[in-house]
Amino acid sequence: MSPTEERFVRRAIRRQNLFLTLSVAGLIVAAGLAVGYALAWRRDPAFPIGPRAVIVLLVLLNARQNLRQYRYARALAGLMPAGAAER
Repeated sequence: MSPTEERFVRRAIRRQNLFLTLSVAGLIVAAGLAVGYALAWRRDPAFPIGPRAVIVLLVLLNARQNLRQYRYARALAGLMPAGAAER
């Protein structure tokens, strides 16, 4: 493994908790937006829900990507020698 690749792997391992936190935060934000948009639509049936649904979908896709990064970082941590992330 080249030094550049090793630095990349170490950085990903160190950030795995950040990836998980961002994923959970994305789910919470998407749920909040969905509830808010549903309430707005309920008050005014003419409220354009379509574009807002796209925003919720994009937030959910971002949360999914953060979860994927967390899982990759966890897998890389299992492949690296013990204590590799601390160097």
